Amino acid sequence: MKRVGLVGARGYTGAELLKLIAAHPQLELAFISSRERLGQSVDGFDLRYVDHDPQALAAIPVDAVLLAVPNGKAAMYAEAFSAAQPIAVIVDLSADHRFDERWVYGLPEHHREALRGARLISNPGCYATAMQLALVPLARAGWLDASFPPQCFGVSGYSGAGTTPSDKNNLELLRDNLMPYASIGHVHEREVSRQLGTAIEFMPNVAEFFSGITMTVNAHLNAPRTAAQVHELLTAAYADEPLLELTETAPWVRDIAGAHGARIGGIVVSENGRRVVIHSTLDNLLKGAATQAMQNINLALGHEELTGIPRFERTTK
Repeated sequence: MKRVGLVGARGYTGAELLKLIAAHPQLELAFISSRERLGQSVDGFDLRYVDHDPQALAAIPVDAVLLAVPNGKAAMYAEAFSAAQPIAVIVDLSADHRFDERWVYGLPEHHREALRGARLISNPGCYATAMQLALVPLARAGWLDASFPPQCFGVSGYSGAGTTPSDKNNLELLRDNLMPYASIGHVHEREVSRQLGTAIEFMPNVAEFFSGITMTVNAHLNAPRTAAQVHELLTAAYADEPLLELTETAPWVRDIAGAHGARIGGIVVSENGRRVVIHSTLDNLLKGAATQAMQNINLALGHEELTGIPRFERTTK
């Protein structure tokens, strides 16, 4: 058994991480922190919630720690654990270390070997995961036209806005509505541009459903291609990936809520073969956050990658 700590339990992602740890046959929860629930019993565990103090948490022996805290709050925990337990694995689910070259970027489908035995892992953003699963194979094949940045239109359920009240999780404002925000300069736009080595343009929106992301990726190609060729490229990239499914038609966001994988499909190409549109879906709390973090923990600790992760059911679409 390996001991894992969870910093941040109030949010939706923290709750999903707790479920995955409970289901993992080789992980033992060493602590879970929450100021709002301080001293309360943790459902399903013989533990009580403890305070967020970084130095106090870093004094609790662990093999790994998951940082499920808001952006801007992870660095002090990473520093405390690195100083007190220099061999402990740290997985940061915030954006704080996604631009730090000392940290391994935790997208298993494209960085698996680097993640095996890694100590510092930066979990990708939810939107960023959906975009990259569609775009990385094209970028690595050298098919993208550098003159035209890929454009990505994303819609997330309101759980992506977290639990702190705001317009983006206000159900009265979201009813029968689609709410755009951060249309230029979103952190996931910068994250994906850095990972691809080429600029992308991202326009996020939030809708009234709870969880799930639907991403429409529009990319220009540097030579004419057919939809079949693009599908073949993605199939070759993901043929052995148990948490990815390619579909002939565009995947629906309502079918991905609660699922631990991602679906990519509905590939269409313009008449001249120089523009492709790809649709990508995943659950922002699971494959976009908690499930991916568990993949990374497993790879870092030497466990089978999908240990403790529920089976991803395939569709017939």
